[in-house]
Amino acid sequence: MRTLPVGDHALLVEVASGEEAQALHAELVRRRAEGSLSVGEIVPAARTVLLDGLADPTRLAAELTAAEVPPAPPRAREVVDLPVRYDGPDLADVAELWGVPPKEVARIHAATEFTVAFCGFAPGFGYLIGLPPRLHVPRRADPRTAVPAGAVGLAGPYTGVYPRSSPGGWQLIGTTDTVLWDHTRVPAALLSPGTRVRFVRTGRVSAV
Repeated sequence: MRTLPVGDHALLVEVASGEEAQALHAELVRRRAEGSLSVGEIVPAARTVLLDGLADPTRLAAELTAAEVPPAPPRAREVVDLPVRYDGPDLADVAELWGVPPKEVARIHAATEFTVAFCGFAPGFGYLIGLPPRLHVPRRADPRTAVPAGAVGLAGPYTGVYPRSSPGGWQLIGTTDTVLWDHTRVPAALLSPGTRVRFVRTGRVSAV
């Protein structure tokens, strides 16, 4: 674990893996809930956790580096189901990388329960983990200048859903009509760190 000061009232904590980041995030949220940690924001990322609004970041840094972080507890949160049409333009390419037919990509992906590891890139975008390492795929060599809202993509260990149209280099395997970010909704983001997610296949699987 490594801690880095960020300004006068924030601390960035670096750990060795995504699993450690999730465990640290869960422990810090627990401490804030019980009142033993006073902090404004706790923001997890791939291998870091940012704490903002600290009165004494130096003291907390010393406490964290001297303490052992327990594993993240099992998630008991309700599962969010996202209906998806497996009609993405990169479905055939992912099938080739996986060594299976396109219909099998849809079956495997829909049979996997994902967890939101962290959020970022765009409001409402969650980085979902759950696929085993043998099914991780690289980003596209030629990123698209515009990916439509609702596109379901894969990149490295992550699955993600584009909440709005934006450039992107993820391998697109499907489409959902679910709104991931709605500023009139409370909370505006459908997905947050720790949320469990399942993709529910709808319609026919396209190979093109």
